[in-house]
Amino acid sequence: MKDFLSPDISLEQQFELLREHLLYAKQNSPFYKRFLDKNKINVSGIETYRDFQQIPITSKEDLQRHNLDFLAVDYSEIIDHVTTSGTLGNPVNFMLNEADLQRLAYNEYESFKIAGIVKNDVVQITTTLDRRFMAGMAYYLGLRKLGAGIIRTGSGLPGLQWDSIERFKPKFLVAVPSFLLKLIDYAEKNGIDYKNSSVKGVICIGESLLNEHLEASALRIKIQRLWDVELYSTYASTEMATAFTECELHKGNHILPNLIYTEILDEAGKPVKNGEVGELVVTPLQVESMPLIRYATGDMLMNIGDDCACGRKSKRIGPVIGRKKQMLKIKGTSLYPQHIQEGMNALEISDYFIEAKKDIFGNDQVCIKVSEEFSMKPTEIQELLREKLQIKLEIHRISASELLRKKFPKESRKPMIFHDLRSI
Repeated sequence: MKDFLSPDISLEQQFELLREHLLYAKQNSPFYKRFLDKNKINVSGIETYRDFQQIPITSKEDLQRHNLDFLAVDYSEIIDHVTTSGTLGNPVNFMLNEADLQRLAYNEYESFKIAGIVKNDVVQITTTLDRRFMAGMAYYLGLRKLGAGIIRTGSGLPGLQWDSIERFKPKFLVAVPSFLLKLIDYAEKNGIDYKNSSVKGVICIGESLLNEHLEASALRIKIQRLWDVELYSTYASTEMATAFTECELHKGNHILPNLIYTEILDEAGKPVKNGEVGELVVTPLQVESMPLIRYATGDMLMNIGDDCACGRKSKRIGPVIGRKKQMLKIKGTSLYPQHIQEGMNALEISDYFIEAKKDIFGNDQVCIKVSEEFSMKPTEIQELLREKLQIKLEIHRISASELLRKKFPKESRKPMIFHDLRSI
C-alpha cells in the first residue's frame, strides 16, 4: 500500500513533493516531455515557487487534444476509466492505476475526517457509482479506508433513500444539496418524520453552500430551515482527483497540501491577493497515471488568507463564483450563472434552468425558463430578481415535461441548470 505524508506538512515538504512530481511527469509523460522541452523548462533547475511559475499553463483543450499523450504508465496498468462531467463541452477521458485509486481513497479518507466522520458512523451515498463518475467511486473507497458503514443507494429514487434511512440508520448522507429538497418534499407528502430521522449531517457535492462573501448561500439557508442537519460543502473535479472540504466552522474549503498545489491567477497569469477572485490552477501531487502541471480548471474563486479557527494548518479556498468561460455580460453588468442561481434559490424557485444566447449584435442574452406549474407570474419573478441582481432578465414559462428533459438530460450525471448556446 502507498504511504502518504500527513496534510500537516510544511511548505518545504510540499515543495519537495512538487519537485518529485515535475521530475516524474518529465520522465514518464510524453506530453510533458515534449511540452517542457518546447518551452525550454529545466525541471531539475526549479528551486523556488517563482521558478515553478515560469512553466506555462496546461489547458483542458490540451488534455482533450492530446489525451493519451498525458498517460505516464503503460496502458495495461489502468484499472479505472472515467470521464469529466463535460460541463463546458465534450467529456475528457481520465485514467487511474492501482496507486491512483489508493490516492483517491486516501483523499476522501482525509476529506471525510475534516467533516467529522469517524469509523463507527454509517454513511449513505446518494450519488451514482457508475456512469464513468470518479466521485462516486472516491466516496466508496474513502469510506472503506475510514472503516465506516456504507449504504450505496445511488442517485434519485427518494422512496428508496428514505427506506434505506429507516432500515440502516445512517448518520450522514453524501448528496447534491438540491436533492435534499426533493427528499424533504417526498417525506412531507408521504408522512415521513424526517426531522427525527437518524441523519445528522450531509456531505454536499456539486453546488456551493457559501456565497462570495463567505456567508451561507440561499440554498443552505432554505435546506436548514426545513431540516436541521449539518451541511458540509465540498469541491472537487475529475482532473484534480482531490477534494476541498469544509470543516465544522463552514468558512471555506480546506486544501490537502500533500495532494495538491494550488494557485489562483488573474487574467495576466499573476497570483491574486487573498480575497480577490481569480482562476484556480492546480498541480495534483503523487499522481501516477495522468500527472498534470499547472492545469487551469476554469473555476473562478479566491484564497482565504487568515487561519481557520478550527486549528487546522491547511489553507482554504472560497466557493466557486463561476466558470471562466460562462461569465455573462448583460447591459454592462458582468455576472456568472451562479449569481442567478443564488437569486432564484433566495426566491425559493427550484424548477427552472438558465439559457444564454447571443443577439444579432453579439451581445449576451439570458432567459430563465420556469415551469408553467409554478404559481408566481414571470413578471413577479423578474422584478424580485432585479432587486437582487440589479439587472432585468427575461422569464419564460415552459411545460414541466420540457423543463425536466432540459434540466436532466439522460447523458448527464448532474442537473444542467445553465445552457450556454452562445457559440452555436
